[in-house]
Parts: sequence; C-alpha cells; structure tokens
Amino acid sequence: MALRYGCSRRISRLLQHIFSDNHFQQSRHAIINASASCSLPLPRECEKISRKRVTFSFSTISQASPAEFPSQVDVLSFIESTLNELQGPHHCWFNVVEGKEEFFKRDGAFLVLAGQFLNNSSSQTARYDAIAMFEKVKLIQQRFPQLQVIGFLPGCSTSSAVDRTPLVEMSMKEYITFPILLSNKNFPEMANEACYILFKNFGKARVYYEKDLDIGMLKKAVDELNLQQNENFISPTNLKSTWVKQAEVFKEPYACSSARNLLLHFPGCISADEDGNRLFLSDSNHHRIIIFDGNGKILDCIGSCPGFEDGEFESAKLVCPAASFYNEDEDCLYIVDSENHAIRRADMGRRVLETLYPTCSISKKKNNLWTWIVNKLGYGREDDTKSEEFDPRSLIFPWHLMKSEDDDLLIINRSFETLWIMDLASGEIKEVVRGLSNVLEICEQLIMEKVSLLKQIPQEWLLHQTDSRCLNGLPSAGLISSLIAFQNHIIMCDTVGQRIMKLNQESGVCSNFHFSNFGNLGLPYWLASPLESVYTLGDGHQGTSIDHIQHFSLLPGRIDFKLNVDIPSDTELVESLREGCIWLQARGAAAVVSGAEEVAGSSEKVGVAQQWYDELDTLAFSTTESEANIEDDTTASDLMSDDDSVHINCAVNASPGTSEVIIFAALYLKLRRYADQEEESQEKYAARIAEMLKLERNGGTGRDSFMELMLKSKQDLKDFIFIRPLHVRIKLDCLDHPKADNSKDIILTDSNIQVNVSLNT
Repeated sequence: MALRYGCSRRISRLLQHIFSDNHFQQSRHAIINASASCSLPLPRECEKISRKRVTFSFSTISQASPAEFPSQVDVLSFIESTLNELQGPHHCWFNVVEGKEEFFKRDGAFLVLAGQFLNNSSSQTARYDAIAMFEKVKLIQQRFPQLQVIGFLPGCSTSSAVDRTPLVEMSMKEYITFPILLSNKNFPEMANEACYILFKNFGKARVYYEKDLDIGMLKKAVDELNLQQNENFISPTNLKSTWVKQAEVFKEPYACSSARNLLLHFPGCISADEDGNRLFLSDSNHHRIIIFDGNGKILDCIGSCPGFEDGEFESAKLVCPAASFYNEDEDCLYIVDSENHAIRRADMGRRVLETLYPTCSISKKKNNLWTWIVNKLGYGREDDTKSEEFDPRSLIFPWHLMKSEDDDLLIINRSFETLWIMDLASGEIKEVVRGLSNVLEICEQLIMEKVSLLKQIPQEWLLHQTDSRCLNGLPSAGLISSLIAFQNHIIMCDTVGQRIMKLNQESGVCSNFHFSNFGNLGLPYWLASPLESVYTLGDGHQGTSIDHIQHFSLLPGRIDFKLNVDIPSDTELVESLREGCIWLQARGAAAVVSGAEEVAGSSEKVGVAQQWYDELDTLAFSTTESEANIEDDTTASDLMSDDDSVHINCAVNASPGTSEVIIFAALYLKLRRYADQEEESQEKYAARIAEMLKLERNGGTGRDSFMELMLKSKQDLKDFIFIRPLHVRIKLDCLDHPKADNSKDIILTDSNIQVNVSLNT
C-alpha cells in the first residue's frame, strides 16, 4: 500500500505539468509506464521552467525513464551564449570553419547530441552504442538539411591539442560534419550517458535519453518541427537521380581537413585481384578507390569528388567508400559506398561505375537543351519521387562486404549489429539479420578467416588502430576489411598513420608500401575551383591560399608562360610533376591553349564539370572568323622537374582587355634526408610539415591537432608523403591589336613570359 501511495503522489505531480494538447498522448503513455513500473523514478524534468519560458518534455518511446535533468534551461542558455563566438572562457567550437562570422542561425531548429558520446572505453557495448548514435544523427542530418545539428561535450578541455586529437580521429573515422561544442563547465545530468535534445528557436525542447531510440521515431520527432525534408536526399529505397547538386548535399568534416593534403586520408579498406596483380584501396575520406599493383604503381583511380554519380571512373562520385570485393568472373569490383547507403559496381573493362543498390527510378522527360542544363545544375526534379519513411530493410551506413558460398553479398555495418544479405545479380536485399549473435552465426567462419591474418600482425602495431577492440571474443574484428593476403604478404591499412603496411609472411618484416605514378590520381578535387566560381568570384576564391600573383601588360595574341617553381629547400619531390596533376584555366579576355590531345599517352583527366561547361560555352557563344583563327591554334603543355624545382610551360590566346590565368598543381613531397645531418625530433618534423601546408593560418587549432595526429602514428615523419598545393595567378592587361600599314588588318603578337615562384617559407 505504501508503495502504491508513493506512486500515486508522483503521478499527481506529473499531471500538474501536462502543458499542451500536443503532448497529451505522450504524457498519458508516460503515466501508464510509470504506473506499470513504480520502481522507476518519474521524471521531475517535466516541470515547467519559468526562466526564459523554456519548457521541456521527455520522449516516452522507451520503457525506461530518463535520469534527472534539473537544469535543462542552463544547458540551452549556455549553448545559445556560445553561438557565433568561436572560443570563450568556458567553451571552444570544434569542427567549424574558422574565420566565418556566423555559423549558426539562432531562429532555426536544433538537434543536439549532448553528453559523453565520445566514449574511449574499452567496453564493446559502449563503443558500438556511440557508433549507433552517430549514424542516427547523420541520417537525420541528411534528411533534414535545415536542421542545425551540433554535438555538445561538457566537462572537457577546450585548449589542449592532445585532448582534441580523439575528436579529430572520431571526425575522420565516423565522417562527422556537424560542429561540436567543447566546454570546461560540468553539467552533472550529462555525466553518465548521452542524450538527444531537440528544440526550435531556443523554445520548448524535448530530451531523449534512450540510446536504442529507433531512427524512425527520431525522424517523427523532427517532423513535428515542421521541417521540410531534403528534396535532393538520396533515399535508400528510391534513388531518384544519379546526379545530385554537390554543394547542397555534401559537407565535409572541417576538423580533419588538414589531413586531406596527405597522400592518403583514412585508408579504410582494401581488397585484391591476386591473379591480375591488382590491389583496390578505399581511400575513404578522399572519396576514391585507388588501384595499384604489388610494387605500389598506381594503375587507375575510381572517383573524382564526393557525391553520388555513376559514369566513367574520372567523373564518378562516391562518399566514403569502404569495403570492396573483386569478382573475377565478371571482372567487376563491388564497392560499399558507405555514406551514400549504396552498393556500387565498377566494371574494370569498361571503366564505368554503376549503382547496384539502390535501384534507380528516373522518370522520362523531354530531351531538350533546357532540361539538360537544369539537370546538370542539379535543379531537375523527378515527378515520381516521393518522400519516404525509413525502410528497415534499407542499407544504413554499411561498411564490411563479403561473399557467401551461395554467391550472395554479405554486408555488415560497423557495429556488427546488422547484416544485409543481397543477391549478387539483382542487387535485391533478400534478408536482414539483426543482433550481434545472429550476425556471427552466419558470418563467423568468414570473419575468423580474416581474424587469423590479424594474429600474424605485431600486437604493438595493432593497438593504436581505430577498430582494434575485441568483438565477442574475436580480437580486432573491426579491422577485417582493412587487410588482405596478397603474394606472400599481408597488406594492411593504417588509418592512424595514413599509410599502407605490408608484412612478409615468411620473414615477419613489416614495412611501408611505397607508391608511384601519382599522375593517375589527377588533381585533387579540393584544390581546383569549380569553373563557375572561377568566372564569377575571381579573387574571391576560398580554397587554397595564393602562392604567387604577378601582373603583366602585353599586346594581345598568343602568350607562352614558363613557370619555374622552387620547392622548399628541405623537401624533395617524390616523383616528377605529371600533367594529370595540373589544372589551368583562364577568365576574362583570354582562352587557354590546350593541346593535351596531341600528347601521346597523356594521362590528363578532365572532370565531367569541365566537359559540360565547355559544351555549354560552345552552345551559348559564337565567335567571329578572326577570333576563331586566333583561338584554334593549339600547343602542348610541357612539364619538367628536377630535385629542387618544377617547370610548367603553358600558353593562352589573349584578346584586348583584362584577363587572368589561374594555375593549380599538386606537388607530392616529403622531407629531405641528408646523409651527414643530425636527426631532429619528430615534433620538429611535424611542425615543419604543418608549416609548409600553411596550417598556422587557421589560428593554431587545426595545426596543433594535425601535429598530434602525425605524432600518434609513431612512424618516421620523413616518410610522410604530402601534397603541397601550388596556386598561381597571373593577371594580364592587353592593349588593342596594333594595326597593319593598310589600317585594316591587325597584327598578331607572340609573347613569352617567365614567372619565378618560390615555395620556401
């Protein structure tokens, strides 16, 4: 009786604080749950808080009641006070673009992942609970781009680069694009577990503690904020287009952007075609698959930039490719496109990437020029595409990929809690298996084969890997897609050192894999400006900082440039600059003279954006006969390199007026080794690499975290291969054409310009 009386009093207190008809049903369920389980304390957090008129309601999706949360208003007030201020006495924003004046709108809708979601515990359960939370938040973020998503970590250091390094690794591995607020203030209600806080305009908020909160239920809660879903979102069950406007969909993590100028950026998974002497490396955060042979010679590359697009290898797009599987019978590579929730198939003979899952349903439209332009710009809409609920059978952030004895594809997520069994031929999902024990019952044999390879890897080398924890008695099972047996070696991805290691199975010697033939990688997508930005922004380019600007006044006509680039004196070129690693464009009254088609065996790769812009220019503009005679002249670019400098020869045709020539190049460098020089500390080498990549311009935060990440790899930093971006702008002011003696004809003038650029800092 006493127990029932206590429960009745608690229910009475709760009834006094049911504050709206909209939440009546939820409150009713809370009362029913509390009555059925009186041993659980009712949430005192449902009390109306008068300060700033902020009201909180709690989700009753789970049977468990949330822990006490007496100062919710303090949490929201604190978060609101930090907006638009990168750093303060009690906070620091992480994973935001530094220098941007305003990175949040106060009147928007927010989803906050708060509490101890960065779990470094060795507990398997805690680790994979964190992965599940990130997946839910990222999926909601993809569905609702208007929703402002942030992470909130209280009670942590706001200034230590050492403490921020786990955050950098987390952002790199989980592909976290939302900002994270670090605070040295403690909020005891968030000390034990993470929670979701959902609110709009810093008004009434809901708090969800349940770690197993179903994604569909969270989506429903967001729906109640009257947010419109992203029309360009690629539904796991209905792919409406193979081309999505990149700027509206894909946002990359800023916290680990410094590491993208390394040769590899989170090399997550690897597979092999041993008979063909080919290895397939998922360079995950560079959004590409690198194909190379047993000697490290790069043979080809699949993927041009982040996105979701089928097509030739040079123009195809992926987002964080993970595990892959080579099917020798088809000569096809099956790829897990993790962030796109898709399975892609690369036909190695035709060099074409296709989508196996989800299937494409594109409505037929009139084939006219305007439709083509609209679709290319990403504004085309499909009439047959409807907003869909989350399908529980759909792929959600898949990662591992294996082939069963029945010729089915076995696809597993990172936490090993979900297995999708897919028909290899049709791409149809035949069955979904949930629960670790059920997944292992089907896949344990295949997983054990990979784990047996891990037992040969030195344990001290495995310890610092991101997925080295034990899974249900299987040591380092999270790394099963990160290694492969190949030609008497075990090839393994080092996601901390950003390198590929190989272990000789006979001698036990472990060494770095040395790559070559970087020209086949082309110019990295983050270095070159989109052509529309080149023509419209000019000096407003927001990418790589400009290394050299020079002005010339010349007569119009053909202008030949020779760039002499001195690389930093304490570095050396890993290999000579290749034509595929350079990007040249002109704006204004100049046209690039390109003769790449005349170069035998040229490896230059032109992205699809440049192809269709060139086609659009041809359709939209016409030239006079005299102009055509000037611009049709072609010549080949000439590239030369030696140990200390790079020489780039190129040409443009200039007309009267002002113009600008923009040159981007990717120089693959490493620190120089001197035979008679005394070795310095690894800290000095890390600082030097950061200095050459100009990371200090980010205010020191990105630079220090990047240095700590390099030092954590425990490798000789003189072996680090990194990209030194080259950005040169040449401004031209051309006078009118000189007249001939008859005062009718014009005189064409050939000019030669030599530009000296020094990258020594």
